[in-house]
Amino acid sequence: MGFPEDHLIPLVDEGLGNSAYLVDLGDGRALAVDASRDLRALHAAAERRGLTVTYAADTHLHADFLSGAVQLGRDHGARVLASAAGNRAFDHQGLVDGDEVDLGGLTLRALATPGHTDEHLSFLLLDGRSELGVFTGGSLIVNSAARTDLLGADRTEELARAQYHSLKRLTALPDQTAVWPTHGAGSFCSAPPGSERTSTVGAEKRANPLLAAPDEDTFVSQLIASLGTYPAYFDHLGEANRRGPGIVTGTPLLTELSAEQVRTLVADGGHAVDVRPAADYAAGHIPGSLSIPLRGQFATWLGWLLPDTAPLAFVTADGQDLSEIVWQAYKIGYERLAGRLAGGMPAWTAAGHRLATTAFVTADRTDNRPYVDVRQESEFAAGHVPGAVNIELGSLTRTAADAPEGAVVACGHGERAMTAASLLERAGHTDVAVLDGGPADYAAAHGEQLVQGTEDTRS
Repeated sequence: MGFPEDHLIPLVDEGLGNSAYLVDLGDGRALAVDASRDLRALHAAAERRGLTVTYAADTHLHADFLSGAVQLGRDHGARVLASAAGNRAFDHQGLVDGDEVDLGGLTLRALATPGHTDEHLSFLLLDGRSELGVFTGGSLIVNSAARTDLLGADRTEELARAQYHSLKRLTALPDQTAVWPTHGAGSFCSAPPGSERTSTVGAEKRANPLLAAPDEDTFVSQLIASLGTYPAYFDHLGEANRRGPGIVTGTPLLTELSAEQVRTLVADGGHAVDVRPAADYAAGHIPGSLSIPLRGQFATWLGWLLPDTAPLAFVTADGQDLSEIVWQAYKIGYERLAGRLAGGMPAWTAAGHRLATTAFVTADRTDNRPYVDVRQESEFAAGHVPGAVNIELGSLTRTAADAPEGAVVACGHGERAMTAASLLERAGHTDVAVLDGGPADYAAAHGEQLVQGTEDTRS
């Protein structure tokens, strides 16, 4: 059979920077590859085409999201395909290098490609003897490769060497072979982060800087040098995926909580998470609450800054999608969702509880405050305000004391900076301001030029 181009349906999670894939096998059946636990988009795509997902393949034990494969087994009766070396604790078909699965006209061949994880497989999709494309998961990524430090610093170099050989194996495929990675633009699993999501073997051989390395040692040095920080929850999600995520029936609901219930929850060790836009949080919020505006990156910062062991109460604005809060939390294994403040902040003030506010200022109103840039080091190095201090947002839970008093906190637009300000306020800083804008706005307002590199900062 032929393979029409529109039978491959990429399902992009912009927030995590990942792609899952739904392959229409042409007879009402489908293959899902690297689907996350948030299956809303996949279910919608399958329903539009009248497809039943009969196979769910995972390239590796994901660190950045819970797999949806077990759920697809329950919802569609899908057969789960994954590496036998992953020792998954649920029903699946364990594959080793060279194993083939007959999809009914098409064939899926497992290729051992360790590096990102020990048990990593890529899946080559074949039509007869023709290589249509390869699902490279966390191995070959567009103009990049996946990071190799998720199993510990003591194994980073070993896995980087394995990654080198895996990429060599993949690029031995015919140049026209499509490359379908899981990790892509915005993914913290990419090293360094890429911009495109799909490619071909030939395009990668021409343009991927890691593939231009003249030898293995140079490749390893370049890959390791590109590794930035990653969210804290990555350290335990691989094991959660090995055990298998729990089945979810329907969309879990957020219980309505009174102001007094939220206050008690926080007093007992829980957390109030304010998902309203940054400007709303600045105008008035529960003292000690954490600002994480609800957007694509919500799950990343929730999992980076808070533990999954304490109950969470959410503060929302009118019209926000409560199911989005739930699914972003659930896809990274955060299920202790106590509920949301019924009536929002008006209910909090009506109950007689005090408000806290945060200065949210434009670039021309910063009053010569110290400038703290909470973006990733790579973003900072690409262009920052002269004299700025770089303290990555992800590190602030342990380094808040390092921030200068009376600082203006900034990121690219203001969302991460408001999160940082809420962490600083929780740590006792009382005179924090947030820049409504980014470094270019500040430089323009102060007649400065952005500088590159990290020489004049600490992180």
